[in-house]
Parts: sequence; structure tokens; C-alpha cells
Amino acid sequence: MSEQTFDFDDIQIEERPAPRAGRARGPRRKPQVWPFLELNLDVPLMLTTFTLLIFGALMVYSASADFSLVNYGDPTYMFLRQLMNIGIALAAALAVSQIHYHFYRRYAVPMMALAAAALLAVLVVGEVRYGSTRALSGGSYMPGELAKVVMIVYLAVWLYSKRTELTKLTYGLGPLIGIVGVVAALIYMQPDISAAATIVAMGGILFFLAGGSVKQIALVLAGAPVVVFLLMQVSLTARARVSDYLTGFQNLTQANDHVLRAYEAFVKGGWFGVGLGQAETKLTGLPVPPTDSIFAVIGEELGLLGALFVVLLFGSVLWRGLTIARRAPDMFGSLLAAGLTLWITLEALINMGVMVGLVPFAGNALPLISYGGSSLLATMVALGILMNIARVSRTQQQQEERILDATARGRRSERGWGLSRARRASRVVR
Repeated sequence: MSEQTFDFDDIQIEERPAPRAGRARGPRRKPQVWPFLELNLDVPLMLTTFTLLIFGALMVYSASADFSLVNYGDPTYMFLRQLMNIGIALAAALAVSQIHYHFYRRYAVPMMALAAAALLAVLVVGEVRYGSTRALSGGSYMPGELAKVVMIVYLAVWLYSKRTELTKLTYGLGPLIGIVGVVAALIYMQPDISAAATIVAMGGILFFLAGGSVKQIALVLAGAPVVVFLLMQVSLTARARVSDYLTGFQNLTQANDHVLRAYEAFVKGGWFGVGLGQAETKLTGLPVPPTDSIFAVIGEELGLLGALFVVLLFGSVLWRGLTIARRAPDMFGSLLAAGLTLWITLEALINMGVMVGLVPFAGNALPLISYGGSSLLATMVALGILMNIARVSRTQQQQEERILDATARGRRSERGWGLSRARRASRVVR
């Protein structure tokens, strides 16, 4: 058997080309066509928000000119104040969007304490307007609006921390009823029944989203009619609103004057409206056109198509908010995003539902459209938090994509080096 010999002079070693000078080794980043994408903002939500703000300012000007002239002696008084409110709200939203949403986990309790103290201050030194004591500082600040946002943040933090024990009555539903009940009671005593009901509703929704026991949720739903009945026995306002709603629901002509005026506005507006600034019901008895009744003004001046446009805008807010909640990095972000989104859309649905007689009279503002600084500020702060959750999610996604891209490049490199070694081996062994 002949001995096989190796001629090392015939061995050819393949050398890998050295990287060119200045060539980036990391993953390439595509140039951003839209600069907002570089900031990791949710562009659809941002565009929808600005559309609602601009549209709202336009409608406030149209709805408030005569109201401002009669009450303040200047037809542009409310419009100019609303522009100032928009500037403050935008600055607040921008600032909040820069704060990582996990910041609230540390300061949720102090925030809730300050909100409760402000609600107590309203009951002690607040000013009475339209039969309710809701405002401080000359009527320019309504703590109940920001208390809604703080309550949602606090509930998201609390439910996230108790997520493994929510099925226990003593750790889940019991403490939740206590937390929500105290805040709702403080708001109810103003009285602001619609805001108190909103707080209770959001508590139940967040408890469900956090994975609360189905039996406990069923228990709450079963007890809700009893609570409503007891509330009607002790509150003349609640009894009157429910009675007017049921009467109007059975016979449209027997609805309260506010709803009848809103119906009149929609009938006059038809499909395409009478034209911007041309509404008559805002001059002939429609209550507070720039605030509670602004949706009726929209229906008269821009018609049913204009009202549908508003509905679609809030539908876009709901879509983007729930998308942000679904993509959030953790359960806390999902709860927070979902809670804030559902609160904004619930406020909008209640306001629009009152104007068409679908729900009892509530007296809440139409978010981002109605005149008012406190409601606008609270809504924009909530949207700022949503923007931050979207930014954190997008940043984390980009980091994961870079890691996956680097891993894929490494694997391709290893496969290429392995093939070269195989070729060298085949040339060595003959």
C-alpha cells in the first residue's frame, strides 16, 4: 500500500477581503422621508390630534361669537382664550411625551393624593357655576378633569402590581371598589354625576383588561342597577335626568329642551349643513353652544356629513390608541394606553350621544373640540402619555431589529467562512 504524500506548495489559502476604509460595519439605516418618524412618533395619532384641535378651534369661533359678545362684550373673547388653551395644552403634551411612562409607577400615589386634595379643595372653596361647584382659581381650573387622567394612571399602576392576585376578592375587587368609590364620591358631591360615572366605568374596564375574575365582574354588573336605583333615590339631579331620558326615548317630542334644541339643529342642517357660522339654534336657545352643545352646532352648520367626520376622527383616535396598547412593551403600558384611549372615546361618545338622545344628559365636553382649558389640558396630557408609550415601543422594536440584523449578518459570515474551510480541506486531502 503506497503512502500518500502531501505537497504543501499546492495548498491555496483563500483570504477574505479586508473591509474598505470608512465602511460602516453596523446595520444600515434607511434615510427617513418624514422627520417625525425619526422621533418615533405615532404619525396617524398626531395628525388626527392636530386635525381635531384645528377643527375644534374653528367651531369654537363659530359657536362662541354671539355668546362671547353677550356675556363678555367681545365676540372673539372665547376664541382667543381657546387659542391660548391650545398652546398650553400642546406644551404640556410635548413635555409629557418626553417622560418615560414607567415614571408614573413611582409617583402614582403622590399624584393621586394631590388629585384628591384638589377635589376636596373644590368642595371647600370652589365656585358655584351652573348649579355645580367644580372649579378653582376664578373658574379657570376644574380638578375633576385632570383627576380622571390621574385615576386611570393610578389604576393602571395598581392593577399591574396586583395582576397575580386580582382573582382574590380581598386583593382585587374589594380594594378596587374602595379606591374608585372614594374618588367618585368626591366628584359626585360637586355634583358631577357624569364624571363620577366615568370614573366608575373606567375602573371596571381596566379591571377587566387586567384579567380580573369573571365572577367578580359579573357581580359588579349585577349590582350596578341597584346602585343606580339608590342614586336616584338620593339625588334629584340623577332622578330628573333619567326620567327626562326615558320620557324622551318613548316620545321624542317630550324630551327636555336641550335635546329638543339639538334635534332642531340637526334637522335644519340636513346632510350638508347651512354653512359655517350660519347656525340659528345657537342664537335661539341652544344651551352653551361653545361647550356642551358644540356637536349640535356642528350638525347644523356642517350637516350630518360634518358630524360623521367628527365621529371618524374619534374612531381614528380609538384605532391608534388600541394599536399602541397592543404593541406596548409590557402589561403596564398596555393597561395605561388602553385606559386613556377608552376614556377619551367614551367622553366623546357620551357628549355626542346626549345630543342625539341616545344617553341621559351628562354635561361633559367634547374632547379637543369644546371650549374649555381643563378638559383640553387633560385630554392632551393623556395623548402625550400615549405618544410616549408609542415612542418606547418603536424604539424597542428598532433595537430588536438591529440585534436580529446583526445576528443574521454573523450567521451569514459564519456560513461563508465554513464553506471556505471546506474548500481548503478538499484541496488539502487528495
